Amino acid sequence: MSTSVDFNMYTLLALFLFCVAVSLNSAAEFSFASYYGDHMVLQKAPERAVLWGYGANGSKVIVSLEGEQGSRAEQAVYVQNGVWRATLDPVKAGGPYNVTAVQQGAGKAQVTLTDVLFGDVWLCGGQSNMAYTLSQVINASAEAALASKYPQVRIFMAALETSREPLMDLPRVEVPWSVPTAELLAGPAFTHFSAVCWLFGRYLYKTLGYPVGLVSSCWGGTPVEAWSSTRALQKCGLEKQEKLDISFVKLPGTLPVPPESLSRLMNAWKNSVLWNAMIHPLLNMTIKGAIWYQGESNTGYHLYKYSCSFPTMIDDWREAFHTGSGGQTALDFPFGFVQISTSAKSSKSYAFPILRWQQSARYGYAPNPRMKNTFMAVALDLPDGRSPWGSIHPRDKQDVAYRLTLGARAVAYGEKGVAFQGPFPAKVLLDGDSLNVTYTQAVSVTNSSSVFEVCCTQEKKPCNSSSTWLPAPTVQWGRSYVQLSVSGCKDVVSGLRYAWRDWPCDFKACPVYSADRELPAPPFTGNRWMRPDGQDDW
Repeated sequence: MSTSVDFNMYTLLALFLFCVAVSLNSAAEFSFASYYGDHMVLQKAPERAVLWGYGANGSKVIVSLEGEQGSRAEQAVYVQNGVWRATLDPVKAGGPYNVTAVQQGAGKAQVTLTDVLFGDVWLCGGQSNMAYTLSQVINASAEAALASKYPQVRIFMAALETSREPLMDLPRVEVPWSVPTAELLAGPAFTHFSAVCWLFGRYLYKTLGYPVGLVSSCWGGTPVEAWSSTRALQKCGLEKQEKLDISFVKLPGTLPVPPESLSRLMNAWKNSVLWNAMIHPLLNMTIKGAIWYQGESNTGYHLYKYSCSFPTMIDDWREAFHTGSGGQTALDFPFGFVQISTSAKSSKSYAFPILRWQQSARYGYAPNPRMKNTFMAVALDLPDGRSPWGSIHPRDKQDVAYRLTLGARAVAYGEKGVAFQGPFPAKVLLDGDSLNVTYTQAVSVTNSSSVFEVCCTQEKKPCNSSSTWLPAPTVQWGRSYVQLSVSGCKDVVSGLRYAWRDWPCDFKACPVYSADRELPAPPFTGNRWMRPDGQDDW
């Protein structure tokens, strides 16, 4: 009899504890999604910020804002399938606000986010040169000391995770929304907040004068295929996963990958796994735009497919963020990218210049007809053979971020009179032993004996990297042109290219810049015989 009584007592006790646990769990489950928090930046008007989180099915959730200007109108939504979602009315730039979500009913609960600002939210993605932290840049201590002067530039960082399926929320957060500090920005190499992302936001804030939110989601050593959805890969014929080997971690100028990190990195190379775990969860967020620094890993992996995979990834991200935010993120949101820098001075491979060309969909500049509303920061004139992180990781991230900022000001914000593109050929004229290159703008030129090259062929046909290319020294130059000598070509001059090497020039010493020497001319390659009718296209 006592055994039965003891059993019933334990049963009742267990039932009581279960009910308490359920009650506590119900309250704990009511929350915002992982990437909302104190100190965050929400997208300002005219777009409307989206908030979402978790709660008890069927419950009513009231979302409200309260700040210096008083309370804002409340929004009432309901929890469906364990998730609630509210789209705020437009809020102009500023703050701070408290954002409160209250769950009514049996599982009554409340969550408040404090010190929330409204401004422009930018997503920063890519591989190791985007993951590169402020502690690794030139003048790192001085840069870190400036952090406290920019309290309205807020940072957030997703943790490194992979997934075979698209996730609704981030599995982990590396850096929750934070007011910047030297410690947060100058953390361990490649593992803390992005230097390019931070510097871009800091420079942008000085122009905008209102809050900027920076969301970093990047992973060193990864290819574009890992950041692309299955549907995007299908459009480029890349949906079938190829067998991987470790050759991709042996690029010239890179540091050895520790054995304990190699298997994890190889897993991060699988198709769509980073899109699934580190981008797809962010789609409900309303953003202003994105910047991207990636491509080195694709110099040895689907190199010639990059002119499809990268622009298609941009298109797919735009559509996905637009849909995920309920139309609040623009369908053509501005997308900036860094044209990759250098790897090894001694390299005889053409993989880096080819990848640079592919990054612009083979136009050589951005925006272009295939990549509208984009902007490109040229970085091939910023090599760094003494970088302790390997020459593939130049320490000058300030110029990279500044050039991106110029592009954002011109393309994303429509600021008039902002030069953001380096000189690009507008016309090429062959005149005997001279080749005259006229640029789109005024140029500053220094003498060069080998950075310009011409392709010599015995017949009229297009050239490629395996054709015979000879140096075309500069002879003279003027306000917007360069004259080259092609006397070394005894056959037919069939092509022209510029800076077509892994490491074409020393630091800020390429032959052609904008007149103020602020922006380098991007690399280009062009064939004389490209028209279907076979006519001279120069």
